[in-house]
Amino acid sequence: MHISHHGGHLVTEDGELTPHSKLPEGTPLSEQHLVLPGGTTLHLSLMPRVDSTFDLANFIAAGVGLSGLLLTYQLVLSLALMAARTQRSLELAKAKEALEDQHRIQAMIARDEPCSATLLQICRLLEQQGKQVHVAIWRLDHTATYRVELLSCTLPFALQESMPFNESAISLATELHQQGLVETTLSLTDSPAVTAFEKLAYQHGYTQATLHVLNSSETLPLGTVALLTKEASNQPHTADDIEPTLLPSALRLMRLAIERHNHQQTLQDSEQRFRSLFTQNPDGVFSLDIDGYFQSVNQSLLTLLAISEADIIGSHLYTMVPTEQCEAINDAFSHALTGIAQRFEIEIASRSGDLHYVDISFLPTVVMDNVVGVYGVVKEMTALRHNEAQLRIFQRSLEASSNGVLICEARSDDFPIIYVNPAFVEITGYELEEVQNRNCRFLQGPDTDPAQINDIRQALVQQRDISLTIRNYRKDGRAFWNNVFISPVRANDGHATHFVGVINDISEYKDHENEWAFHATHDALTGLGNRALFEDRLQHDVDLARRHHQQLAVLFIDLDEFKPINDTLGHAVGDQVLIHVARRLEEAIRPSDTLCRFGGDEFVLLLPDLDDPHHAQEVAERLLLELAQPYRIDRHELYLSASIGIALSDEALENPAALLQQADMAMYKAKQQGRNTLQTFTYDINQKLTQRVTLRNDLQEAITQEQFELHYQPLLTRDGDIHGFEALVRWNHPVKGRISPGLFIPIAEETGQIIGLSQWVMERAAKDFLKLQPLLPNHCRMAVNLSPMQFHRPSFLSSLRKTLEVTGLPPTALELELTEGILMNDTEAAIDTLHALRGMGISIAIDDFGTGFSSLSYLRHLPIDKIKIDRSFILNIVESSKDAAVVHGIIALAHHLELNVVAEGGETSAQQQHLLALNCDVLQGFLFANPLPFEPLTHWLAVQQQNALSHSHQYNHSQRQGAAFFTPFIL
Repeated sequence: MHISHHGGHLVTEDGELTPHSKLPEGTPLSEQHLVLPGGTTLHLSLMPRVDSTFDLANFIAAGVGLSGLLLTYQLVLSLALMAARTQRSLELAKAKEALEDQHRIQAMIARDEPCSATLLQICRLLEQQGKQVHVAIWRLDHTATYRVELLSCTLPFALQESMPFNESAISLATELHQQGLVETTLSLTDSPAVTAFEKLAYQHGYTQATLHVLNSSETLPLGTVALLTKEASNQPHTADDIEPTLLPSALRLMRLAIERHNHQQTLQDSEQRFRSLFTQNPDGVFSLDIDGYFQSVNQSLLTLLAISEADIIGSHLYTMVPTEQCEAINDAFSHALTGIAQRFEIEIASRSGDLHYVDISFLPTVVMDNVVGVYGVVKEMTALRHNEAQLRIFQRSLEASSNGVLICEARSDDFPIIYVNPAFVEITGYELEEVQNRNCRFLQGPDTDPAQINDIRQALVQQRDISLTIRNYRKDGRAFWNNVFISPVRANDGHATHFVGVINDISEYKDHENEWAFHATHDALTGLGNRALFEDRLQHDVDLARRHHQQLAVLFIDLDEFKPINDTLGHAVGDQVLIHVARRLEEAIRPSDTLCRFGGDEFVLLLPDLDDPHHAQEVAERLLLELAQPYRIDRHELYLSASIGIALSDEALENPAALLQQADMAMYKAKQQGRNTLQTFTYDINQKLTQRVTLRNDLQEAITQEQFELHYQPLLTRDGDIHGFEALVRWNHPVKGRISPGLFIPIAEETGQIIGLSQWVMERAAKDFLKLQPLLPNHCRMAVNLSPMQFHRPSFLSSLRKTLEVTGLPPTALELELTEGILMNDTEAAIDTLHALRGMGISIAIDDFGTGFSSLSYLRHLPIDKIKIDRSFILNIVESSKDAAVVHGIIALAHHLELNVVAEGGETSAQQQHLLALNCDVLQGFLFANPLPFEPLTHWLAVQQQNALSHSHQYNHSQRQGAAFFTPFIL
């Protein structure tokens, strides 16, 4: 033992007294209160020795006192040792329990039990040591995006759920970690300057907090441990109540548990990543041992080969590849076993027979620097190889294309060119190296249309297609026309990455197009403009004249009797005449005038900006004089004239084409006036021609819908007997009412519609006559007017025979009335046809005799039966001696030729008596009977039969009296 006091040591470990400084007398060296078991209190004082003369008495007294003191001290020491032993036993038991707890915790860590359970167990261990100490652990999980986990057995739930409390604790731990500190003790208050951690802990009754940082090698700590204490029973408690050796052990266990947990998480994460890389890989993945046997495969490889896992696991690599490729694969496998990765491409067949072109990589599996196997990666390359083949085809197609192709970047501001094909080089003369990284504007030149350049620029900016024809320039400066088509190449997001331009040199086509355009607007023979050009110029000049309040004129020029030149001298001569006509017309007009040929022998002249409407007539008169001059073509000298129609514009003109129509109508009017003249359009011409056109259209509709009907006018002998009937066609228009035959028959003759109309008349008259025949004498005939057009048709006789056959009308009951004009054209053929008709038994009459130009020499040879004197002679037969003489001469001539005579138009009794006096054979006119429809005609016949007997009786009586008379039958 050694005894010490505040001034130093009194007795050393060897039991010797040490020197000491002088103390005041009576001052104890040391005092101590000792409480003995049972509550007895001892007061021990150690006094310094006094330097005095040694005497025995004092020595004895001192010895006795010292002996008593030693005995007392021994007793006290024994009691103290007993108490210390008891305390030590408790401490050892407590330490043993803590050590066992630590062993259990270590076992939990070794068994990889959940980190949270392990940390809570450590919390309980620490809280068992300090009864008023609450322990909280914040674990930072860096693998979960910095997730914080708070673990505590006793911390109030409100604090555990408080975000500010937790975040503040982590912030404090992070600051300590960054400063290199591992712990700090905080006296908790409610001051505004403290952290949220301190403030909230204080509000829940904690007075002190000790933070221990669980350091790591990373920027952030593994976590932090907080020991929070409260005051209870007026006795302060702190973290120092915990066994000093326990806290460091607990902190080490916490760090170990967290690190092991993080390590396990890292291993599991790595394993899962590797497993995902193996199983989820879209490429086929497999592993081989060092002998080449399959140990594992993923689903992608099984799908590719169309096999199951049982079919491949344990089998050798060679069983899966073609025999002819085993040697190459063996070499690759051998090199992979040496630690060198290998890659090759082969073609393999799946179990279903499909061929796959695959890329295989052999990767050595290295463990502890030793190759223990090989990993294989199989990448399906069939589609890629197919695409590559397609790309090669596309590239060769681009290179072989006759169209120039260029590709430029769409994401660069200036759209630089990155590729051009050989055709582009051939068209433009620029090589690929000369155009790369340049904008295609280098092809533009002085004649390139700026509007088209702007259109291209807008299309590129808006990333849309554009197609146009533009004039560009080659490298040597020559201009060329090309069709340009530009189209964007879009990525998956819809935005253009490139532009593809296709150019096609159409310079030659453009030249041809210009020629075609010229021919499309010009006459090939004369070089003049054609109808298309004229209509375009007419529209332009009319708009210009309307804007400047001017007048223009259109002259329609038609050559007179030009067709006989072609027919007699040939078309070559006729073409030369037309060329000469064109040149004469060109020489007689102004440069601003427009002269065009409409085809055939028709020319049209447009005279703009007229100062006076009479100037158009002056020009027309001058042209007539020029065209009337003789034409010398080869050895021929020809004379021509022309008819000119003039149409003048006015403010009310809406359709410019109407001027052309008006000039045409005026020209037609000039033709009617005898040709070689001019005529200015007036609206009465338009009205008549419009009426004519309208009537022509209505006529066709009337033929189709059978709007016609026949009226029959009786022909009577001089004795009053029925000689026959003349069929007269009538048109009852559903809107316009009755239309005169004198109006529609000429139109039908001109248009050819007379053929259909005459056929209908012939059939209807035949059928009606057959119905009337029982009421008629045997010698009666049905007279039908015959059109010259119908008569001269080659099929006339056969068509007539067929009509008679179909209707059943006997030829002897038919009489055909022909005009004298029939004999004017092809007289010999006409006479032959008349003989054929006579041979069939058909009667023939010459209608309107005396008004035509028939020759009497033909009349004596014609196979006809009668002639009909035109009503124009009959109307004035009583008043005009000349008309009476003409009628007398015709009747006498006809009788000498043994022909019957029919007088048309008898309307008065005086005319009747005069005709009878001249021995006219047959009478026809309103005096005797009007033209009647079929039903009234049958009634008229019935009345006539009833009167026939009475007339016969009167006639016999008068014969006996010697007087003859004729009584007309009027309905």
